[in-house]
Amino acid sequence: MNFIDEAFLEVRAGNGGAGASSFRREKYIPFGGPDGGDGGKGGNIVFRVNSNKNTLIDFQNKRVFIAKNGRPGAGKNKSGSAAEDLILDIPKGTVVYDDISNDELLDCCDDNATYVIAKGGDGGQGNARFKSSTNQAPRKFTLGFEGEIRFIRLELKSLADVGLVGFPNAGKSTFLNKVSSAKPKIGSYPFTTLRPHLGTIQGNDSSFVIADIPGLIEGASEGAGLGIKFLQHISRTGLLLIFVDLFPSDELMPVKQVQLLKNELAAYKDDLTQKISWVVCNKIDLLKSENISEISKSFQKELKISEKDIYFISAATGEGTQELLNALEEEISKNKLDLT
Repeated sequence: MNFIDEAFLEVRAGNGGAGASSFRREKYIPFGGPDGGDGGKGGNIVFRVNSNKNTLIDFQNKRVFIAKNGRPGAGKNKSGSAAEDLILDIPKGTVVYDDISNDELLDCCDDNATYVIAKGGDGGQGNARFKSSTNQAPRKFTLGFEGEIRFIRLELKSLADVGLVGFPNAGKSTFLNKVSSAKPKIGSYPFTTLRPHLGTIQGNDSSFVIADIPGLIEGASEGAGLGIKFLQHISRTGLLLIFVDLFPSDELMPVKQVQLLKNELAAYKDDLTQKISWVVCNKIDLLKSENISEISKSFQKELKISEKDIYFISAATGEGTQELLNALEEEISKNKLDLT
């Protein structure tokens, strides 16, 4: 399945039904009064957060959604029935924009929440509504009101406690596969990850969610590679793990990897360098212990990164991953407590 993180929709709420113009016609009642009923309300267009969905692929081929109109009123004061709402399921983390004004309308972060995005029109009034002491036989009635029409842009931004950031093949997917039940595709070629993957980690006292963000490249914030489409996902994560490949195929040194990644994070509109970030050096199973010490010192000296914010792991063998997960659980729990 392709990962679709943006969609453009036209939504049309239903029109209200027309009121009726009618008079009583019964035996032995030669001059029956007006009895035209009101029209029914048009259907709303409703967005519903569905935790089982994780893409906007449902809106890839169908982009126009029209709710049903309300039914017209009838004689004998019968009101027309209201139309059912048209409910569209969207993933948690979807942001809804007005595509004309670019205003943000909704930020759909609550499980199973519903949001009316386009209101159906009210039904018209039947002629029974217009009877008065001076007008005993009104023929006046009103048509139903039109429903709202909106042009909408949906953007999906992953919601996670931790975001994994790194160049392609840094080992993010292998790490997530190792520590959670998520099964991202893993390969030895660039851009193995084409969509964010979410994995739930069960810690000692609590659980948290990690998002594997597709690999970034230099120039991602300007649209190069896949990065510009997924930097927005990083903006919804609490803490960033910057994955470093200790044995990159293009000989990009570890310090240089972090520098380039931080440049892309800073260049994005939200300046993602403001987030808490740790450096995770992967593939230590291929290194000697003295090399690990040298790399750690180079990060501290050249990038001014604290030693406590540098972790060395092997995503393939699992070495060092438990210590990292314990630290993540502690940090996430601390930040959640600070917010309450």
